[in-house]
Amino acid sequence: MSATAVATITMAITAPITDNDEEERQMRPISYILKARSSRTVHSTTPDATVFEALRLMAEKNVGALLVMRGKEIVGIFSERDYARKIALFDLSSRDTPVSKIMSSPVIFVSPGQTNQECMTIMTSNRLRHLPVLEDGELVGIVSIGDLVKDIIAELEFSNDQLVDYIHGGHGVSDSQTQQLS
Repeated sequence: MSATAVATITMAITAPITDNDEEERQMRPISYILKARSSRTVHSTTPDATVFEALRLMAEKNVGALLVMRGKEIVGIFSERDYARKIALFDLSSRDTPVSKIMSSPVIFVSPGQTNQECMTIMTSNRLRHLPVLEDGELVGIVSIGDLVKDIIAELEFSNDQLVDYIHGGHGVSDSQTQQLS
């Protein structure tokens, strides 16, 4: 890897994430998703790194996209989709092509207070799979479509559990009666 690419390939996010714990569960902000992660590391590369170097890092970290950073400034995002559509289809060399030539830019981002539903709408309407999360101009994380889907599934499971508890507790239905109803 080039010396420049190594210097900013990954960065740990240290900016705080604010959250209002009183918000309804169903409309909880994406800051909840970021807080629930074991690691808030966001992987990045530089505009002058080669596509090959970026792909190697994506494979090592098992991620589908890298932010393209110039210092603390987000200048683009590089994804597997960029590679497939811009390198492979145009017969460019991943070892010779800089990330800046094929990255997606400008980058659409969200704030920690936006809901899962808002993020899903942004991703769907713009055909995106990753959204950087900025708070007061500082990077606090990144969410993927997979993160949002997992959160929706968790919400549905929670709602289902609440309904089952209500049926069992609120109406005096026994386990055997519930099994007969199923």
